[in-house]
Amino acid sequence: MKMIFILMTLALMITLVMIMLLNLISKKTFSDREKSSPFECGFDPKNSARLPFSLQFFLISVIFLIFDVEITLLLPLILTLKISNLMNFFMVSIFFMVILLLGLYHEWSQGALNWAS
Repeated sequence: MKMIFILMTLALMITLVMIMLLNLISKKTFSDREKSSPFECGFDPKNSARLPFSLQFFLISVIFLIFDVEITLLLPLILTLKISNLMNFFMVSIFFMVILLLGLYHEWSQGALNWAS
């Protein structure tokens, strides 16, 4: 038991010494303002946070998230093909696809997918 305590203490001491040496020897420079600042989606963090936001960018990103989540709902349908009734499988999958296509048509007809407008 005493030997385990000595080995653990030795390992901790070696680790602390290595960390201190690394901090002394490392070539980190904190003088570069651009590298030390966070980067969020192309926005400059040093400017005002109340700048106008592009509504089209927001709509495209929300539509992407919605359809991305719905695609992840479609993938398990492939796995259930073996264990389900084919008629029920096709009815559910066609119903789900029709809902997706109607949503896409609605977004298209409302002009939410037109970037240049």
